[in-house]
Order: sequence, then structure tokens, then C-alpha cells
Amino acid sequence: MTLQRSDFRFFHRLRVRWAEVDMQKIVFNAHYLMYFDTAITDYWRALGLPYQESMAQLDGDLYVVKATVEFHASARVDDQLEVAMKCSRIGNSSLTFTGAIFRGDEHLISGEIIYVFADPATQTSRPVPPLLRDILTGYEAGEAVTEVRVGAWSELGPDARRLRTAVFVEEQRIPKELEWDEADATAVHAVAYNRLGRPLATGRLLAHEPGTSKIGRMAVDRTLRGGRLGRDVLQALMEAARERGDAEVVLHAQRSAEGFYVRLGYTVLGEPFEEAGIPHVTMFKRL
Repeated sequence: MTLQRSDFRFFHRLRVRWAEVDMQKIVFNAHYLMYFDTAITDYWRALGLPYQESMAQLDGDLYVVKATVEFHASARVDDQLEVAMKCSRIGNSSLTFTGAIFRGDEHLISGEIIYVFADPATQTSRPVPPLLRDILTGYEAGEAVTEVRVGAWSELGPDARRLRTAVFVEEQRIPKELEWDEADATAVHAVAYNRLGRPLATGRLLAHEPGTSKIGRMAVDRTLRGGRLGRDVLQALMEAARERGDAEVVLHAQRSAEGFYVRLGYTVLGEPFEEAGIPHVTMFKRL
């Protein structure tokens, strides 16, 4: 089966490691299934679906019933590969994923993995939930799988609080008394949701100085970082600032996130400092 890059919307990129080649100096055959499985994990992120939480919400889980690999050519150490994946068929209780591994435009490997949606307690099959069916078919048709809502704390506060508690209070161990303040009541908030209605990322916009807004409390679900969610929330907040006539935005970025903001056009202002025990730097961008 020959596949083209144009057959796919989703690609997972990786580089072949030394530990993955065999005595023939090519990738050991079993690793290709690992590549496909790794790509499937990233595919769920592309859908905006934290896997464990989403399966619990859908009241089921996915179990592999068949996996096949077809070899056309070999990958070697240090090759940069792209593992393409798509949901090619949805049956009553089964999902078929077709995969292909490319080195540039060269098609090296084909794969097919068939899952059954089932009761996690008994592993007996269940019909694929209509919501999951719609998310998969929508994604493959090019539809957006997340949306960002902008509004007041009275509307978005419960979901923003849930995310910020998970990221700042539980993960980063910031004291609760430092996380919550009166500014939430007057700030503009943005929350990104998936098509199951689950909040995935959030941030807020405050009036700072005349012509300047301040963005803060940027938080993304831990399992979905590295995608587009933080950027989408940030852009929604910048658009809100632009609509009210501001000329620039400032923010206090954690040093670990500095590169994220630099890639989106932000510039460092001043020297690093500590906030809530975490290294930060002030950054700004003109609108």
C-alpha cells in the first residue's frame, strides 16, 4: 500500500535513536509499532483530548485487537522521520487507524491499528460514542477541535479556577493565597475548550497602564502542552486588548516559558526576578 503525505492531516516528528537500530544498522522492526503507538498518543493531543480523562468522560476505553506493519524501506540512525496517522474507518464499536512513516517524501513503512471501544471493567465492546465519532470525523475533515471563549469571571471562572488550581496550586505548589486575588472579578478571561466541553487552557487580561494591558495566569492542561492551546488563548487575550484600544501588552513569563513568548513576538524587558518563588522575566509586545 503506497501512501502520500497529502493523505494525512496529522504528523508526529521524531529522530531515530542509536538504541533503536539492530546489527544490520537499520531500525529494528518492532520499533515501528512503537513509533505508530507514540504517534497515536500525540494524535489524541491534536484532538484536544487528554486521553485518560476523555475516556472516563466517554465511559469506555480503547483496546487494540489488530496491528499490522508493512515494510517498504528501512530507516537508519539519525534519520528524521514523520509518522503520519489518520482515523480511516469508524465501525459500530471499532476504530481503524492508518499510519505511514516518511523520510522526507519517501514512504518507508505502512501500518494499520484497529481498536475496539469497550467497557474498561469487562472489556466487552460498546458502540463508539457519537461525540467521539463526531470529533474524529470532524478532525479528519479539517474542522477545529477546540474553541476559545472570552468573557467575565462570572461566566468562565469555574473552569479557569479548575485549570489554575491544577497547574499553579497542585503542580507548581504556589500557595493558594498568592494565586487568588480580587483582580479576577474585573479581568477579561479566556478559556479554551475541547469538543467534549472540557477546559484545557486559560489566561486573563488586566488593565495595567493607559494604552497597556497585562496578561497573566496563563495555564495549560499538563498533558496537552506543546501544542496550540497556549498560543490560541494568548492571541484571544491580545485581540481583546486590541479591541479596547490598547497599544501593547505586558506579562510576567516564567523563565521556563520564555521561549514560547519569544516565538510569538514578545521581547524581554529588564532583568529576571522571582515571583511566588519561581524565576520570571517581564516581556512585552506591541499590538
